[in-house]
Amino acid sequence: MSPPRPRPVAASASAPDPGAPAGYAQLWRADPGAWLAAGASWRGLVGPVRRRADGLAARVGTLRPAWSGIASTAAQRRIGELRSVLTDVLPALVEADQALAELGARLGAAKARLGAEVARAESGGLLVDRHGAVRPPPGRPVDRAGPAVVRARAGIRDALRLAGAADREAAGRLAELTTAAGRGWVSVPPAWRPGPGAGPAEVSRWWNGLTPAERRWLVGREPDRVGRLDGVPVTARDQANRLLLADRREELLARRHALSRPLPAAPFEVDRRARLAGVEAALRGLDGLAERLAAPGPPRAYLLGLDPAGDGRAVVALGNPDRAGAVLTYVPGMTSDLADAPAELGRAARVLERCHTIGPGAETAALLWLDYDAPDLLTDAAGARRAEDAGPALHRFQEGLRATHEGPPARQTVLGHSYGSVVVGTAARDHGLGADALVFVGSPGVGVDHAAELRMPAGQVWAATASDDVIRMARPPDELARRALLAGTPLGPALAALDPHPGRLWFGADPSGPGFGGRRFPSGPHGHTGYWDPDNPALDGMARIVLGR
Repeated sequence: MSPPRPRPVAASASAPDPGAPAGYAQLWRADPGAWLAAGASWRGLVGPVRRRADGLAARVGTLRPAWSGIASTAAQRRIGELRSVLTDVLPALVEADQALAELGARLGAAKARLGAEVARAESGGLLVDRHGAVRPPPGRPVDRAGPAVVRARAGIRDALRLAGAADREAAGRLAELTTAAGRGWVSVPPAWRPGPGAGPAEVSRWWNGLTPAERRWLVGREPDRVGRLDGVPVTARDQANRLLLADRREELLARRHALSRPLPAAPFEVDRRARLAGVEAALRGLDGLAERLAAPGPPRAYLLGLDPAGDGRAVVALGNPDRAGAVLTYVPGMTSDLADAPAELGRAARVLERCHTIGPGAETAALLWLDYDAPDLLTDAAGARRAEDAGPALHRFQEGLRATHEGPPARQTVLGHSYGSVVVGTAARDHGLGADALVFVGSPGVGVDHAAELRMPAGQVWAATASDDVIRMARPPDELARRALLAGTPLGPALAALDPHPGRLWFGADPSGPGFGGRRFPSGPHGHTGYWDPDNPALDGMARIVLGR
C-alpha cells in the first residue's frame, strides 16, 4: 500500500505538523513481506546445517572400525564437539525466523489498521496528509479538536504504537540471539524438569524461571519433551517440533518399508495393504504440513505437536496464539487423522482470513487441534468414549494457551465440527475449558441437554446446522429403533412423524435447537462439510464469534 496523496492544504507541502504522529510515512513504506522472506532464509539454513551435522556423525561411524587408540579417541571426540556446535545452532535458526516472521506479521497488522483508520477518516470528510496529520477540509467550520478528528488521530496513533512495539520486541530478540551467538551457544542443562503430572501453570512457571541458555539447551537436546508440554510458549514448542519433523518422517518411511513386502496368506495381505495405504496417506499429510510450515507468506505456521503413531496426530497454529488478541481452536470430527491435517488446517485458515476481512488490523490466530483418536467408523462414532478420552488433553491444551499468553488475556474460542463437537462439549462438561466461547457446527449433540451444563459464560455457546446436513438424521438410538420397527406397517409413516423426542439428536439435545439455550447463527444449505465455503454465511458467523463482534 502506498502513502495517501497529499491533500491540497497549505500544511501538506510544508514542514510536518508538530502534532503529526512520528513514523507515519515509515509505516506506509514498510514491507512486511521482506521481513517474512528474511526469516524464511534463516529457517532455510536448518536443512544444510543438519545435513552437515549428520555427515560428521557418519564420519565418526567410519572411523571406529578402522582406527583405534588415543589419536582415534581424540579425533572422534573432536568430531563430536563439532557436531554439537552445529546442532546447537539449529534452534537459533528457527528462532531468528520466528522473530522476523512475527515482526512482518505485526507490521502487516499495524499497516492494515492504519489503512482502515485513514479510510474511515477520509470517508468522514477529513483530510489526512503525508505526515499523518488529520484536519477538516478548508473552509469547513469544524473544530480541529472535534470528536471525529480526535478519533481519527487516536486510531492512527494506535496503529503506529503497534508497529513500534513490534519493532522494539523484534530488535530485542535479535540482539539477545546475537549475544548468545557470540558466546558460542555454550549452555548447560537445567537442574530440574516438571513431572508428567504437572499442570500447564506449573510448567509455565518452570519455563519462565529458566535462563535463555537453559531453554535453548532443552529445545536442542530434549525437543520431544519441550514440543509436547502444554505451558511452554508456542515459539519454543515450534522450534522443538520443527527439529523433530525429519525424524517423524523417517518413522513413517520405516513403517512403509516394513509393510512393503507382500504376505503369502490372503487375509494378512489385505490387512498389510490397508495399513500400507494408511502410511502412504499419512506421509502425504505430513508432507503437506511441512510445505505449509515452509511457506514464507503470512500467517506464519507454528508446529505445536506431531505424532505419526497410529492414524497420526497434529497440532498447528496459524499466527502466534501467545500474542493474538483473539484465538480460535478448531477440533475436527470423524475420520480426521494426519492424512487430513492439511485440509483441516485449511478450514481454520478460512476462518482466520475472514477474521482479517471483518477486523483489519486485529491480531488473530487459529489452531488445528487434532490431538485425539478420531473415530474412523460409524460404530466407533456411535459412542462417546473417544470424546471422553480426548477431554483431559483438550482441557490441558486450552489451559496451556491461557498460561503462555502474553499481555491482556485473549478471547479464546473453541470450535467443534461433527464428532469434534462431541469432544468439545464433553471436555467442557467434564473438565471445563479455558475458553470464552464455544461454537458447534454440524453437531450430532454435545453430551448435554442445555447450554448451562457446559460451564460457559451466558450467551457464549453458539451453533449452526445446515438445513441439508445429514447430521439431522442422527436421532436418538431408541427413536431410530422405533422408526425401523414402524417401517413397512400401514400406519408407519404417520406414526413415525409423531416425534417423541423433538429437538434431540444422538448425543443429546440439538445445540442449534431453540430449547438448548445457546445462540444460533445462520448457515446456507451446504451439506455437512460446507460450513467453510466462501459463500456460506456460517463462515462470517464463525469469524464474528472469534472476534467477539
